[in-house]
Amino acid sequence: MMAAMTTTDAANAGTTGTAGTSTGVAIVGGGKIGEALLSGLVRDVADATSRQAALGEIVVVEQHPERARLLAERYGVRVVDLAEAVRGAQTVVVAVKPQDIDMVLGQLAEHIRADQLVVSVAAGITTAKIESALPSGPAVVRCMPNTAAVVDEAMTAVSAGRNADEAHLALAEALLSAVGKVVRVPESQLDAVTALSGSGPAYFFYLVEAMIDAGILLGLPRSLAAELIVQSAVGSAIMLRDTGEHPVQLREAVTSPGGTTIAAIRELENHGVRAALLSAIEAARDRSAELGRMAAAD
Repeated sequence: MMAAMTTTDAANAGTTGTAGTSTGVAIVGGGKIGEALLSGLVRDVADATSRQAALGEIVVVEQHPERARLLAERYGVRVVDLAEAVRGAQTVVVAVKPQDIDMVLGQLAEHIRADQLVVSVAAGITTAKIESALPSGPAVVRCMPNTAAVVDEAMTAVSAGRNADEAHLALAEALLSAVGKVVRVPESQLDAVTALSGSGPAYFFYLVEAMIDAGILLGLPRSLAAELIVQSAVGSAIMLRDTGEHPVQLREAVTSPGGTTIAAIRELENHGVRAALLSAIEAARDRSAELGRMAAAD
């Protein structure tokens, strides 16, 4: 159970503080995305005084003692049980896997209040699903960040639930903007967002991995191939962001008639790379929707 760690356990994991301390943000789930959000928030408000003024105390609920100890030591936060985390929180961030959502919502229902905001990053889980599990009627904002939050460059989309108003959306945006860019979208588009930007970093890592392997095949040392490709990726991303030009224009600027680039592009087209990407992202969208349907059926 998510509430398995007690305050005593947290103290043993290297945390400080007393039970019942008022908290600003409670992150429920200390996995990859929970840690990504935590790391960005802690960096955004670097010292304890600023953190308390900006967000209140940030606490984490994590069921695995070793993981709890790591988070406490790495980020200087308290890891507490669910009841303590929620008791004084203004915002409760649910950062668990979709398959764990029913268990977590069942526990949250015992503690959550109507005046609190629940921000969910669970892929495919609708605001209606969360609202139906929390009879006290808190505001719910569903969001989809990505793991670039660890370097404060996340892309996050947010959607309001039935009870969430402009103030709740603004609060969620303020929280998530600490780790990157935030946009508002209708909830009907969130499965597509999950497929495109939520899973997006994995596609880029996959492409970079393949290009590094290509460099090795061509006789370059792995370290040199990695340095060449990573910097090329960084520079290309900045060009896309800062020039405002369409990617076709930027690609054509590199593609000389009869040159090396067009020879490579021809091979990518011959192997159906574009079609494969379209199919892959569509499959991710369908899986996100399926996870939502599975959760709703439980």
